[in-house]
Amino acid sequence: MILACNHIEKSFAGENILGDATFHINERERAAVVGINGAGKTTLLRIIAGELDADRGDVVRAKDSTIGYLPQLQGYHSGNTIYEELLAVKSDVIELGEKIHGIEQEMSEAEGEKLKKLLEHYHRLQTAFESGEGYTYKSKVLGVINGLGFGGDAMHQVIDTLSGGQKTRVALGKLLLAEPDLLLLDEPTNHLDLESIRWLESYLTSYKGSVLVVSHDRFFLDRIADKVIEIDRGKVTSFPGNYSNYAEKKAVLRENLIHQYYNQQQEIRHQEAVIEKLKSFNREKSIRRAESREKMLDKIERIEKPVEYEKSISFTLTPARTSGNDVLKVEGFAKSFGDRELFRDISFDIKRGEKVAIIGQNGTGKTTLLKMICGMESADAGSSLTGANVEIGYYDQEHQILHEEKTIFEEIQDDYPDLNNTQIRNVLAAFLFTGDDVFKPVHLLSGGEKGRVSLAKLMLSKANFLLLDEPTNHLDITSKEILETALNNYTGTVLYVSHDRYFIDKTATRVLDLTGKKLLSYGGGYSYYLEKKDTMEQIHMGDVPERKTPSHAADGPPAARKDEAGSKLDWKEQKALAAGRRKLENRYKKVEQKIEQLEKEIASLDEEFSLPENATDAHKLSELSAAREEKESALTDAMEEWEELAEHYLS
Repeated sequence: MILACNHIEKSFAGENILGDATFHINERERAAVVGINGAGKTTLLRIIAGELDADRGDVVRAKDSTIGYLPQLQGYHSGNTIYEELLAVKSDVIELGEKIHGIEQEMSEAEGEKLKKLLEHYHRLQTAFESGEGYTYKSKVLGVINGLGFGGDAMHQVIDTLSGGQKTRVALGKLLLAEPDLLLLDEPTNHLDLESIRWLESYLTSYKGSVLVVSHDRFFLDRIADKVIEIDRGKVTSFPGNYSNYAEKKAVLRENLIHQYYNQQQEIRHQEAVIEKLKSFNREKSIRRAESREKMLDKIERIEKPVEYEKSISFTLTPARTSGNDVLKVEGFAKSFGDRELFRDISFDIKRGEKVAIIGQNGTGKTTLLKMICGMESADAGSSLTGANVEIGYYDQEHQILHEEKTIFEEIQDDYPDLNNTQIRNVLAAFLFTGDDVFKPVHLLSGGEKGRVSLAKLMLSKANFLLLDEPTNHLDITSKEILETALNNYTGTVLYVSHDRYFIDKTATRVLDLTGKKLLSYGGGYSYYLEKKDTMEQIHMGDVPERKTPSHAADGPPAARKDEAGSKLDWKEQKALAAGRRKLENRYKKVEQKIEQLEKEIASLDEEFSLPENATDAHKLSELSAAREEKESALTDAMEEWEELAEHYLS
């Protein structure tokens, strides 16, 4: 066991946040903390990390264990580049390598007893260097940098020039490279694109330590968690399994609790009626029997009425009128900023009733594409045309459409002057703004609060074509589920950008992947995209002429798409796929041969290390050490390439 929390309690301003929280984390266990916004998830992590004192209870950590904590936002400053900052985590190994090289130089000039002592010291340091991943730490650092989306020139950005989200990614990278025995991660996927999230899932799944993570990303929790710790109105309960297991068990428990509650209420009402009847007889014997029943009733442990979360948003989306069947047609869109080209020759169309998700790595231009469609950003080339009776409603993840100087109440009142005060308050109450909260200025709101105001305006807009940029950011799981229901029941059309894979799977009828400056269309949700991703990318990277329009027409009507999902590739696609497969096979075999050769060369160098005539030859040892380090580095690169190829070749 790496961690035990015993009877933790915490209150703020008289409100009980955590009450008698008791659970434990085993070695190599990956646990998720879930609960609505404000439930106390971050508070719990801060108490475990030692940043906050509990009112009662204690946190017990395994002896000599280390803890690493990632808060949601990082505000630190550094003049280092991203590469320098992450490389510094391995400073102890780097210093060890420098000492080894220093001793090698000393040995080249030493002799006799001094040389013997230097050799003994050298071998000790060499052993420590190897066990500390001395030959592979650079590859590991670069692997984390690339995995978190800072590959290429991006790794040379100075920390102080980064956004808050980018700094959080850097902090996550430092934490992963430090490899503490227990990782505490608060919303680690918030600032990652889909590729980076998948990489993090893989990293955490094979992480040698334990992980305790707070996240609203249900797909992520399904992939990594083997235990779920729920905080529900101060009560902490542990469930074995991933998020889906927890959700199923929670639903069953809730249903059972509802039955128990209503059965108990029925029994209580029955007893109260009997007591009242006995008392009405007004006889001593009847009164004694009534009093006896009252005492029995007082001893019953009352089941609290199961309620839906009072702190969840509640809304529906209803278009004012129906649009034409052709909602949007985009032809030849291109966009660059200076020398950086985002995309070119993008064409697609959207039909009425579709729910289309745009995905892609950070910086590919997803938000820019939405802004171009709604006229907030100009196109370098191409055009977009909306159909008959189309009315656009736009949700901006940066909430730039809100007015910072206005109050929440004014934000609604000025845009919808026909609503009276009571109606405005009722709308805002559905989005958790009550009492004097409605008079808070927009510039004082958190990201989550601004998101709720934007959703409230979207609900009132009555638009029939919604453009949504990361609509689930800052929403808790319960609120995400409410938004999913609202979108699925919405009779209009939706085009949205999201990295929430669970949300995409629940709502999308089609996925557009913005990759390689092009747009690839997949006729299904996120799971279907994952299934077909490699095939589609091989086709578009192969010798098949690139399709100009990855449009709705290529995927068929929404109702038929899933039936066509399993249809066979045409002969050109099969030809391209076969050619791509042969290229992949050749690369795979060449890298395998390279690995075998490098392993033989390293084994040969190790044999030379152990030869008696070399044991006292400092110059020779230095040469062998440098050669071995070079071969190890090449082997690491080859093995990383092999792993990448094997993922596709052996699948």
